[in-house]
Amino acid sequence: MSRSTRDAVLDIINLALGTFLFFTPWLFGYAAGAMSGNAWISGSLIVLAALAALAAFAEWEERVILVLGLWVLVSPWVLGFDGSQAMHVDLVVGVIVALLATIELRVDHQAPPRARA
Repeated sequence: MSRSTRDAVLDIINLALGTFLFFTPWLFGYAAGAMSGNAWISGSLIVLAALAALAAFAEWEERVILVLGLWVLVSPWVLGFDGSQAMHVDLVVGVIVALLATIELRVDHQAPPRARA
């Protein structure tokens, strides 16, 4: 798989995860407040960053997605909705988004294989 195809696949997965996160308040019936607001804002930002990465790759987009994934991961404790269904959704989405961004950054920074003589 070429670099651009692999990157596009990872960005499309992040786009889908951001969209899913955005709609979780309606899918799971979150109460109004920190849970819903965090899902809408974080989901929207992940979608925008993934769209930017699909339009024209730049390293900053992956770094932003990594930070957003880490935020989604820790936000239940920071915003005080730990122990809820929203926490479990945020943990799963946050881990996957951060992991995909880390993989993309790591692969993009690997040295090309040495030419064989």
